[in-house]
Parts: sequence; C-alpha cells; structure tokens
Amino acid sequence: MPNLNFKERSEYFIFQLVRLLFAYPPRKLCLFAGRILGFIFYYLDKKHRLIALTNLTAAFGPERIPRELKRIARRSFMHFGELLAEIIKFPCLKEEKKDRLFLVEGEENLLEALSKEKGALLFSAHYGNWEIAPHFLTKKGKMSVVARPLDNRLLEAQLLKLRESLGTKVIYKHQATKQILQSLREKGMIALLIDQNVLRSQAVFVDFFGKKAATTPSLAAFFLRTKSPLLPVFCYPISSHTYQLKIFPPLKISLEEDYDQDMLKITQICTKIIEDQIRKKPSYWLWFHNRWKTRPEGEK
Repeated sequence: MPNLNFKERSEYFIFQLVRLLFAYPPRKLCLFAGRILGFIFYYLDKKHRLIALTNLTAAFGPERIPRELKRIARRSFMHFGELLAEIIKFPCLKEEKKDRLFLVEGEENLLEALSKEKGALLFSAHYGNWEIAPHFLTKKGKMSVVARPLDNRLLEAQLLKLRESLGTKVIYKHQATKQILQSLREKGMIALLIDQNVLRSQAVFVDFFGKKAATTPSLAAFFLRTKSPLLPVFCYPISSHTYQLKIFPPLKISLEEDYDQDMLKITQICTKIIEDQIRKKPSYWLWFHNRWKTRPEGEK
C-alpha cells in the first residue's frame, strides 16, 4: 500500500507480533494476556482513560461512586484487550471448538424473522464481542455487516479477512445504500452497530443515559423503506470463557405516518434497548469512545 505512515506500519508490526505470539498458546492464556494488556493501557493511555471516566460520570452521575466508575473504566479497557485477543485467536480454533463457545438464546426469533422473506435488520452495539457473533448467525443465512474502515489500512485488511472468514460480506458506509437494499431483497441479514457518535449533519439526537447523543438514523431509514424485521442481537462473555448470543424477538413499533417522527422514534427505541443492555454489564461497552462529542445546535 502506498503512502503508509510510520504509525500505520508500527501498529501493523505490533499486530503481527501479537498474532505470532498467540498462534500456539491455549486460548484461555491468550485471553488472559489480552486482559493484562488492557490493564496496562488503562494506565498508559491517559487521553482515553479520561474520556472513559468523563463518559461514565455523564452516564451514571450520582448513581455510582467515583471509585466504582474507575473500576468500570479499567475493566472496560481489560475487556477490550480480551476482545482483541479473541479476534486474533479465533481463526486458529477448530470449527467444533468455535461452536462450543456459544450459548444461543432466541434462535427461533431469527428464524421467524427470516421466514417473512424480507431479510432482517440486526442491530447491536460495541458491546461484548460483536465481531465473532457472525460465526453462528451466518449459519442461518447470508449476512452483511455495515462498517466504517479502520484508519490503519493494513489493520483494516486483516479485520476484513476475519469478517470474511466468518462468512460475512462487509459493506462500507460510503457505499452502503444500494448494497443493503439489494441484500434485503435477496432475503439476507444486515447487521449495524448504532452506538457510536456521528457528525451533526448525519445524526438525529436521542436520549442515551439521559443525555442527547448524535446517532445514525440509517437503521430506522432502512426499516421504514423495507419493513424488514428489526431485531436486537447481543454477544457477550459468560462463565468459562464462553459467550451468550442473545437474539431478541422482532420489534413491534407503531408508526405515526410522519417520516421524521417515525425515524426519531425508531432510533430512540433501539438506543434505549442498547442502553438497557449496557446497564446490565457496563464494563462490556467501549466507554473510551467519545460518544457525546457531537452536540445539538446551540449547545456547547
């Protein structure tokens, strides 16, 4: 790739080194090493540590004491380290081992949605381990994930290989609309993560932990256009280094016949579902993402 800078090359070198080190040790040891790396970076990365603590204070305020907020922030970093270790290690596992890692709840909800022959819109968040959930979901039908490419092009190429190895097609945001509609017409699944900050020009503002958050309306727009079933899906760690994959029933939403109001309503409902999931296990979410960075017009 031309014009790669030093940062991109050095990050890629570190990734390849870690991948080599994780190739042979047992998976549980790799996950433990990932948590240790996350713990170290919590103290080394002051910028993102402060973002996490600021976000947690905004979200929970007086509900939790500062010491508890620091513990959640630290565990969030550790969880992210474990997540990265899993992403690196997962392709090395045998297929039957991968299957045993998942406890699936709500498979019938997905099958019911797909039986409508309109495809399915699956939404989730950067919560738990969203990257490996397609290992199960793609066994039920064709699946595409909508993503923003990583800033590091070398790492993006590696992440693309992982996603494609799980059976998913990646649709990048700048070319999404036509491909998403085509996939739904072909009765496929579309997965979107809607929990990150977006530019004001691309956003609707909905409540998230009691504070207005700039949120993509794309999920709601595709639902209004296609009426494809809309399902929340979350994948998160449980005991013994395994995962719970929870597929909720298709949402039943009464529409107001006003496009802008309906789009806002759908986005708010989906965001509230994500908030409720995060509240159950706050450390599984990426608190070091600047979720409330974009503010409504006129607000600082």
